[in-house]
Amino acid sequence: MNTPEKKRAWVRKTLKYAGIAVGALVLIVGSYAGYLVYKANHAINLMAGEEPAPSPSPSASGASGGQQEDADYASDSTLIKKPVTFLLAGIDRREGSGGTLNTDVLMLGSLNPQTNSASLISLPRDLQLKPEDLGTHKANYYYAYFFNKDKDTAMENTKEFYSDLFDFPIDYMIMINFDGLRKLVDAVGGVDVDVDMDMRYVDNADGTNIDLKKGYQHLDGAKALDFVRYRKSNRGTAESSDIARNARQQQVLSQLTDKLASFQGMLQWGKVLDLLGKNVQTDIPESILRDYIYNVKEMKPDTLNVLPLESRWESPYIIVKEDDLEQALDALRAEAGIHEPSDLKLADVVGLDPSPDPDDAR
Repeated sequence: MNTPEKKRAWVRKTLKYAGIAVGALVLIVGSYAGYLVYKANHAINLMAGEEPAPSPSPSASGASGGQQEDADYASDSTLIKKPVTFLLAGIDRREGSGGTLNTDVLMLGSLNPQTNSASLISLPRDLQLKPEDLGTHKANYYYAYFFNKDKDTAMENTKEFYSDLFDFPIDYMIMINFDGLRKLVDAVGGVDVDVDMDMRYVDNADGTNIDLKKGYQHLDGAKALDFVRYRKSNRGTAESSDIARNARQQQVLSQLTDKLASFQGMLQWGKVLDLLGKNVQTDIPESILRDYIYNVKEMKPDTLNVLPLESRWESPYIIVKEDDLEQALDALRAEAGIHEPSDLKLADVVGLDPSPDPDDAR
């Protein structure tokens, strides 16, 4: 028979073990949360650019207050509501690629958190650019050029180059390794996309073996990378237009953004943070990048405007319609809140398609 004393002893014992279990769980969760914070900070440190030097701001006492003002600005939650412009580059550093530094994906973008919208132009990799001081080359040439001159200033010089070329002030540049894109797609569980055409291309030199069938389907990281890279065929399928290729890039980027913004579990973020740290590089200062990452749901746009460029191959370059590029650049400026008129003459810096628009002949 259980006496009241035995019941009380049993209750005390049960509560003791329950307390130990709860305490252990709290310790484990707290330790892992702390580990995640460490990993996040480590990844951000690997990705981010240097903090801007504080500008002198003498106070009444004669001490400089610039550093504190910069710190206050960087940690201000209103920062994530400010429009931001960026240059996004995808670089092929896969094993077997020969270590190329050419930017096979190149996008100009504006993000406006106040309107929950973003606009993107995908620049064809073979787009003819004609800067006066660097000579005529394809668009994917210039980052490699600056890197070979000085790898430490390559990102800043590339950003300034495109800012000046298109009269579009770019706040930050973001670079992602193609192999990192493959791993990131796998980390979020793959993507569901509408493959717009049969795709078949083989290149034994770098291990490329693109083999996709038309239709809506689930792709893992390797197939998603094939999907966004496909341009031409040597196995009987049709070649892709740059407009279609750019649309495919938007499909994958949009899904990645949605999936990352919906992440809840710490285990998911742990792997993603590792991948970002190893495969993404940017000149966004660490304090600002931390705000962006920690507020990814607020930063994610509800509307993504993909600005099309009609293009044509004229060996060895791609040339574009002047009206398309001009309207796209104007849309980027408007998205970023830049209202000053531009006096840019596109014919001076870009290869333009002089052929008449078929719609104008009607």
